[in-house]
Amino acid sequence: MKKKIIGFGASISTTSINKEFAAYALGFFPEYEVELVDLNDYEVPVFSVDCERENCPERAKAFLAKLQEADVLVCSMAEHNRNWTVGFKNLFDWCSRLDLKLLQNKPMLLLSTSPGGYGAQNSMNIAKTIFPAFGGNVLTTFALPKFHENYDRIHGIQNEVVLADFKNQVEEFKNQLNK
Repeated sequence: MKKKIIGFGASISTTSINKEFAAYALGFFPEYEVELVDLNDYEVPVFSVDCERENCPERAKAFLAKLQEADVLVCSMAEHNRNWTVGFKNLFDWCSRLDLKLLQNKPMLLLSTSPGGYGAQNSMNIAKTIFPAFGGNVLTTFALPKFHENYDRIHGIQNEVVLADFKNQVEEFKNQLNK
């Protein structure tokens, strides 16, 4: 039985470049069963302790259950105003109230991309710092800058130097998985 990788972009945008980048990364794991998750399928009300007293949304429970199916996680962090997107942060908050270790110590390939030259690294750096406290086992990271210049929707990463770096990070991740 193949191990399973679940990937997602940390955005609820219907045109999320981070969801697209996560899907691209999953293509480098033919030896695994892969599934791309859309956070729009797990839309939850804005978190508050008042709402929490009423009940936790079923979709937050469903997202946690989905994460439990995975052996490995691929997450591509989107960025708004140098931070996590509100849609991802909200789902993360709900899930953390159900299980503080919501990332369940799954090995993670942490990615990010943006149209700008920094590649959403502010958001990724926050995740690298925060995720371990929530059971995140981040093994490798990669930020793709200037998405629209470096990425083609048909062929993937076009810049040969950036592509070589990405492939090296994926191989490093696979090596760490096999330890």
